[in-house]
Amino acid sequence: MMKMLARIGIATCLLGVSGCMIVQAPVMGVLGGEVTWGDVAIGKTAARKEGRACMDTILGLVARGDASVRAAKDSAGISEVSVIDHSARNFLGIRGQYCTIVRGN
Repeated sequence: MMKMLARIGIATCLLGVSGCMIVQAPVMGVLGGEVTWGDVAIGKTAARKEGRACMDTILGLVARGDASVRAAKDSAGISEVSVIDHSARNFLGIRGQYCTIVRGN
């Protein structure tokens, strides 16, 4: 049993330092990262509400969540979208999070 746990631990470490990112982002760090970037900016009025919808993953093996624009709009009760941004967070390939951030009225 101990040998098996040791092998799993070594495999996890190798995956973590291999540079494989479990959450795609425009700028990537080997050890991890936390970035936000814009996608769409439209509309003439200032955005008063902000909604966020995220997906999470562990080791790139198990993933869950809904990071759609619709889910982000619904989380804040937004009917007119002005700005769509994205954020990605990754720590050593162990835990990753990808979010869609929507601003509007």
